[in-house]
Amino acid sequence: MMASVTNKTPATPRQAARRQAAVDRRLDTEFFKALADPTRARLLACLVKCGRPCSVTEVAACCDVDFSVVARHLGLLARAGVLEAEKKGRTVWYVARCAALSGRLRALADAIDEWCPSGGQGDRSGDRCGCDKGEC
Repeated sequence: MMASVTNKTPATPRQAARRQAAVDRRLDTEFFKALADPTRARLLACLVKCGRPCSVTEVAACCDVDFSVVARHLGLLARAGVLEAEKKGRTVWYVARCAALSGRLRALADAIDEWCPSGGQGDRSGDRCGCDKGEC
């Protein structure tokens, strides 16, 4: 769902940076840093597709990464709110928080749409960049 732009668009990047909006809150750097690592992205994809809690041992067995490295990556993803961790005895079980993950990404998309609605000034899809080199 797209929100309509109700605020006057800032004239300069400096004015835009001073204005607080939902997009500022949704661009959580720790969340995106957690997702940015290729190994963590693969581990997350594995857990999303598995659809059930998995132990570190199970996850480590499906990739070419050492157990301790997998444990660290999964812990970081859990701290970022992407995974849920539950310790039972000596085993930690991780499960993807799919609804929370998709909700956060959807909320970010909505916040971006608030300022850059489809077909609006910020949407350059289908437009050339204006360069005269013919590279676009």
